[in-house]
Amino acid sequence: MFRYLIVVGTFLLALLLYVDRVCISVAKSPIALELGLNDRQMGWVLAAFSLGYALLQTPSGYWVDRLGARKMLTGIVSFWSVLTALTGLSWNFISLLIVRFLFGAGEAGAFPGIARATFSWFPVRERGLITGINFSGSRLGAAQALPFIAILIQAVGWRMSFVVLGGVGVLWAVAWWFMFRDLPEEHPQLSPSEKELILTQRQPSVAATTAPIGLGQLLRQRLIWPVMGQYFCSNFTFFFALTWLYPHLQRTYQLEATQAGWLASVPLLAGAAGSWLSGAWIDLLYRKGHQRWSRIIPAAVGFALAAGGLVGSIYQDEVVGAVVFLSVALLGADMTLPPSWALCVDIGKAQSGLISGTMNMAGNLGAFLTSLAFPYLFAWSGSVTPFFVTGALLNMAAVVMWLRMRWKIE
Repeated sequence: MFRYLIVVGTFLLALLLYVDRVCISVAKSPIALELGLNDRQMGWVLAAFSLGYALLQTPSGYWVDRLGARKMLTGIVSFWSVLTALTGLSWNFISLLIVRFLFGAGEAGAFPGIARATFSWFPVRERGLITGINFSGSRLGAAQALPFIAILIQAVGWRMSFVVLGGVGVLWAVAWWFMFRDLPEEHPQLSPSEKELILTQRQPSVAATTAPIGLGQLLRQRLIWPVMGQYFCSNFTFFFALTWLYPHLQRTYQLEATQAGWLASVPLLAGAAGSWLSGAWIDLLYRKGHQRWSRIIPAAVGFALAAGGLVGSIYQDEVVGAVVFLSVALLGADMTLPPSWALCVDIGKAQSGLISGTMNMAGNLGAFLTSLAFPYLFAWSGSVTPFFVTGALLNMAAVVMWLRMRWKIE
């Protein structure tokens, strides 16, 4: 069926998104060596991405809802791909900081665009699994990037590696423009039977009867605050895997670059499995009539696993034990993603881009703090324990947020 080709496109987008994003973590050592940067300066470079990404989330979600996922995704993927290539031209701390901030701003509309495409193209009963598939692409992208980007950097250098990745992004943008249409009704290759299935089983839009809401009005709604809060907690855990996991394993256990890449990829693969597991669980519970609990149960279980994995990793003297517990943490953290994004589409409907963008803004403020908290807490205490305990407490707080949320799927 043609709608599953759309899933292939969004899955590859999520994969590319995180390959481009995690590349700088693998390139940290050669970049720091060539540009003369310390860990705290690199923390600001990593945080600059998250800050740009967070600040543009809500505006990007707004424009996705107005312009459609076809124009927006084509434009922003082209933009951030240029910024990826320009990372390889950075010559000092300030230039790298500016480029990574703009790169983060460019990536901001990706997942709101995917959320909008999901709303328009898929029946409600398929939403959980589709969301899980898309987020597993981001984790698989990051997982494969860790070892293979290390090999690419050894082969062509860190600067040319960013140029190569930028070229791949432009190719995706061209393919998306020709393949996708904002509405199934507009696509000439969609069969009449599949078109009827989508139009009769997707969630109805309220765009025709409800005026668009602004950010101020959105923030006055009580439900949006726990939605934002729990995603802040989720990203605080996950973004560690994209930024400091590779350097942490390499430094703590005295690993070679490629060896650290392979081991650091294991928790990300566990995260991909968590997205698939949670997405399937959501759809199973939904089909059994547990509409609200189909979102709450996978999310609460995921946050509890993430807390336990972070605490368990503190007590591991061997790299294998640490990787196992961090894999549990990432599996749990990624189990929270499909319910979070499904919830945004549930309550946002035709404005799902704005709702999901606002949630993702809060999440990436958590990522911003992670980028800085890890090196600064380590410099202050000489240990990773304060960082992991903080992450565990945030995850348990998120369990409470989910259990207190109330909404209806209409």
